[in-house]
Amino acid sequence: MQKLLAFIIAKRHWFLLIICEIISFALIYQNNAYQRNVMLYAANAITGRIMYASNAVFSYFDLQQVNQELHSQNCLLEMKVLQLQEQMNNLTMDKSTIDQVFLTDTVLTDGLKKRSYQYEFIPAYVVSNSVVYRHNYITINKGFNDGIHPDMGVVSSKGIVGIVTNVSDRFALVMSLLNLKSKVSCKIQHTHFFGPLSWKGGDLKYGFLEQIPTHALFQVGDTIVTSGYSDFFPPGVMVGILESYQRQADDNFYSLKVRISTDFQSLNSLYVINNQFQNEQKKIEREGGNND
Repeated sequence: MQKLLAFIIAKRHWFLLIICEIISFALIYQNNAYQRNVMLYAANAITGRIMYASNAVFSYFDLQQVNQELHSQNCLLEMKVLQLQEQMNNLTMDKSTIDQVFLTDTVLTDGLKKRSYQYEFIPAYVVSNSVVYRHNYITINKGFNDGIHPDMGVVSSKGIVGIVTNVSDRFALVMSLLNLKSKVSCKIQHTHFFGPLSWKGGDLKYGFLEQIPTHALFQVGDTIVTSGYSDFFPPGVMVGILESYQRQADDNFYSLKVRISTDFQSLNSLYVINNQFQNEQKKIEREGGNND
């Protein structure tokens, strides 16, 4: 306490100067309109700059949460697109034929109204990713606890990514499309010609769609999408663009070179596709195989 008093006494002229300055500014502010306006303008400008800098700092720290919210919203939009596609496909059926066959079948009508959609999307983020090997894999931050299980398809906002192979409580391993073991049933958009698409190593940008018959009608620049003939992916998911083609060793088929739409070197946000009818589909396919 004595040291504090000694310091105040030693610096008393500075304290007196500060008090006089405060009193002077207060008198100027109260009795002079012009100076008061100038001081208010300066104070508002300084406060505005401080608030802008503060908001910029806090916004930067909030980016992760914002990105997660956007990722979840994108996931919901992807699900809505699939649902609308399914509804459009149903509407293109011959309604008059359906009415004739099921004219009084109210159970069917109620069932259509209460129809459940086959696919739902689960948002996830990449934990690790490899692109330099012949068998590349991706680790994501979702597992059993989040509803992930093996044999689920994985896509990005640009197109297909791979298929889940192994799952723990909190993580899952995805076999990338850039894996020599990976094969995905794909087709030329707006046609019914389909075949297996695979990556053959080397350039990360290209895959090859095989077993397209020579009488198929297509051209360079056509879009390649998933066929929907597997239980991993719904139909119509973007795969890539047809860049060139040539006959296979068997002259009855073409091999199509496809520029893959997904950039595997910059993957971050992903969607895991939950096919809610997958187990039922696998069961009936196994039963059919056992009957042969």
